Order: sequence, then C-alpha cells, then structure tokens
Amino acid sequence: MVLLVLDMNPVPQVTVLGLGRMGSAMAFGMAERGLPVSVWNRSAGAAERLAERTTVRVAGSVEDAVGAADVVICMLSCGDVTEDVLLDEGLRSALKPGVVVCDMGTSGVATARRLARKLTGVHFVDAPVSGSVPTIEAGQLLIMASGDEVGIELLERVTTGIARRVLRLGEAGGGQAMKLAVNLIVYDLNAALSEALSLAGHAGIDVQTAYEVFSESVIAAPYVLYKRDAFLHPSTPVSMSLGLVRKDLELITSYAAELGSRSRLTDAALDLVNEACEAGHEFDDLATLGRFLRSAPRNDPSGTRKDD
Repeated sequence: MVLLVLDMNPVPQVTVLGLGRMGSAMAFGMAERGLPVSVWNRSAGAAERLAERTTVRVAGSVEDAVGAADVVICMLSCGDVTEDVLLDEGLRSALKPGVVVCDMGTSGVATARRLARKLTGVHFVDAPVSGSVPTIEAGQLLIMASGDEVGIELLERVTTGIARRVLRLGEAGGGQAMKLAVNLIVYDLNAALSEALSLAGHAGIDVQTAYEVFSESVIAAPYVLYKRDAFLHPSTPVSMSLGLVRKDLELITSYAAELGSRSRLTDAALDLVNEACEAGHEFDDLATLGRFLRSAPRNDPSGTRKDD
C-alpha cells in the first residue's frame, strides 16, 4: 500500500479527540505554540472551557474535527472507546488520505495492533505518554511511539514544546507494551508507598514526618517527591483516578499473563485498588490508596481484623 507523504513545510493542522486532563493540556500547549488545533469531546463542556482559554476551534462533530487534519491525536479513556471512535465509518470516511492518526492514551497492546491493521490509508502511530499536566506545561512529556515512521516524524514535530523526547519502539503495540511496563512500576510503587504510610501511621508515627523521611531517604524517587501533596492533603486535585488505575492494572496483568510473565506484586496492587474502588474511591486520586489503607481495620497477629 502506498500512502501520501504529507508536505512537511506548511504548519500542520492538528485535531485532538478527547479532552480529559491530559488531552486538554496537550491541545492547550500546541495551540499556545501557534499550531492550528481543532478539538472534539464526547461532552461539549470541556471543549468550550478550553476554547475560552486559548485559540482552539471547537468542532461540531467528530467528522468535522478530523476533516482538515494532518495529525489526529486521540486521548480517550480506554481501548474500547478509542476503537469505537477511530474505527467509526463516519470518521474514517472524513479523514484525508495519508493523515497521521495517533493513539496517545493507554489503550492496550491488542487495541494498538487492531487499529494498525484496520486503519488503512493513514499513517497510524501508537504513542502513549509518560507524564502529567505539569509535565506537559513544562515541556517534559515523554512519548513512547511505535508504528509508522512518517507518522512518528510528524508527531515529533507537532509535540515540540510539550514533549522533551519521542522514543521509537518498533511496530505498533510496542509503545503500549512499554507504557504498561512503566505503569507497572508506578502503580506498584504507589501501593508500596501507601502500605508504608499505613505501617508508619499504625505505629504511631505522624504521616507528615514519615513522608519527610521517605523524601530524604534512598526511596526518594521522582514519583515519591511529585506525589507528596496528594498523599498528605486530600484536597489536592486529582491527577489520575483509582478507576483509571484499575483499568491500567487490568491491562498490565492480563498482558503479563498472555506473555507468561510473572506479575505477583502487580496482582496484589490490583487487589488493593479493587478494594478501594469498591469502597467508593473510584474517582479519587491514586494517592487516596494510602488514606484508604490507614483507615481500614487492622489485622491482629492471629489474622482476624480489629478496629484501631
């Protein structure tokens, strides 16, 4: 199959589909750099709020959003939703030949491979990211890109200013596999930090003091420092909900099982996150896991539970 190679000289037209925290921050950053950005969201409110802050064009439909785009960036909540949107016949018929279509959410390896196979006539890029809204604002987003090389080159161009590096990871699916490996560490570390604060708190140590020790010790990883406010102050804005963490952990553990890779720590982290979600914390920040564990009834040495 021969694809149209896009002219790299004109300013690329960018469309962002999905305006959660990350999608909104990316659209804002690209628009502020002077790129022409169109946006679409399943609920119109997020698009309208973004348009009040910067020069994005709010599309009336998903077909309108992608019709003139050179690069379509998809930042939706999960693989099923991403496939429903990108494989819709109306959207596909509205795409220009040779447009670059990038899935930058955490959709899973299977979704990336299906999209690469079914999105014919376009340059498909599987490009999940590592970072947060402040990371985007600082121009430090890390993009784990796999798939079409022409598409990756143009993605690199339009994300200059919000991303510090675009890593190339082979065929489509490689980016998702790498993102799952990164998230495995993040979520296992989040669970370990939550359990450590629970242990310190139950031992009578003030959690603020315990966190200060963590921050000054050998475990002072960037994540530990970055999430300090979220662990210590419940009013800190949500950066990643436990419900989305559960979705990612299910992707990680199922993919590990498919590969025959052991994931015992991550299986246990998923159990803890499931407990917290079932207790009503699905929409709370992942750092809420620490408060959930500290407030839960304790086990006595015989294995029965008792209240504090």
